[in-house]
Parts: sequence; structure tokens; C-alpha cells
Amino acid sequence: MYQRKSRLSLGKQSKLIEHFVAGTTARAASQIVGVQHNTSALFFMRLRKLIASKLPSYDLSGEVEADESYFGGQRKGKRGRGAAGKIAVFGLLKRGGKVYTAIIPNSKTETLLPIIKEKVTPDSIVYTDTFRSYNALDVSDFHHMRINHSKLFADKKNHINGIENFWNQAKRHMRRFNGIKADHFYWFLKEAEWRFNGGDHKQLLIQLKHWYKQANF
Repeated sequence: MYQRKSRLSLGKQSKLIEHFVAGTTARAASQIVGVQHNTSALFFMRLRKLIASKLPSYDLSGEVEADESYFGGQRKGKRGRGAAGKIAVFGLLKRGGKVYTAIIPNSKTETLLPIIKEKVTPDSIVYTDTFRSYNALDVSDFHHMRINHSKLFADKKNHINGIENFWNQAKRHMRRFNGIKADHFYWFLKEAEWRFNGGDHKQLLIQLKHWYKQANF
């Protein structure tokens, strides 16, 4: 899809990229940089789409944590897995390494297992909670370790703290935006993945400015 080149000055484009990496909202950035709110919002969304297009494909191996989570505003009614009105997301995290996320239609075995098989190297150790959708991992090419959150384990390896930490970071970041449209959620999710995988703010800024220059917006 064709995107018109930005009419913003190079200086303002650079400042907006810096504010984006710093986690400034589009509204706040527009006031600081001196542009219209719609202009900064469109510019930030363009950056999110650029990030999603540049995320590399990689396999996860070794010790991998798997978990689902649900994003969306507070709603009355059903809670927990499959909560009404929320967006379901599945995540895989290599301990000490990168995270991969995918929006899913449901948390059934036939949805989750193909993602695990595609992204995780056989013979890896996959840590999950006791949700029944992970039962198929017991007879798969992976070594399956179940984590029972109702019990305390002396073995520090028995946890899925890494992926749960990512969910917490992603939700904390997204709460700044006071609600994200469902058709925009994918771009925000991939932004959160990029932020988690990409290192500190300086590294993220260098990478994003490089990608932006290559894209020649």
C-alpha cells in the first residue's frame, strides 16, 4: 500500500522518533514537538507498521516458556481465559533471549500446538502452566514441564516468570494509550515485542532511525 512521504521537517521527524522510543504518547509528543495531534498519531502508527515489517523470523530453542494472555479494558462478566471482549494473545519466550507473540482466535490445542511446532526447535524444554490445551505437549517432540501456580517449587527452573513479565510490561505500556482499537492492536503488540527484544532505549533508537532512513518515508 502506497504511503505518502512525510511533509514534516527532518528535525521534527527525528524528534518524534525519539519521543516514540521513549514511550511518549502521540498527544504529548505533538505538544512538545509542535505538530497536530493527528499528525503525530499517524506518524507513530507508521513507525509501528515499520517495526512489524522489520521484525526478524527466528527459532526458539533450549528452555522456552509458553503462555497465553488477554488484552483489553475492564469489562463485567466472564473473566480469565476467553474473557468476553478481550483479545487473546499467545507468547513464547526463550529464557535469557527473545519473545515471540501471535494474536489467536482461541486457546485450544489445535491453535497453540502448531505455533509451538513452528517456532520452537524439537527437543527443547517447554514450560507451561497446567491448562489442558498443553496436554498434547506430553506426547510431542518437546520435553514438557508443567508449572502448578498453586504450589511452591524449590527448583527455581519451574516457572514461567519470563513470559509473564513480558505480558506485564506490554500491558503497562499499552495502558498509556487509554484504549487501543482492535484493528490497531497487532501493531501495538509487535511494538511491545520489539521493545522487549531490542535492548535499551539507545539501541532501540539507533535501530529505528536506521530502519526509518532505509524506508525513505
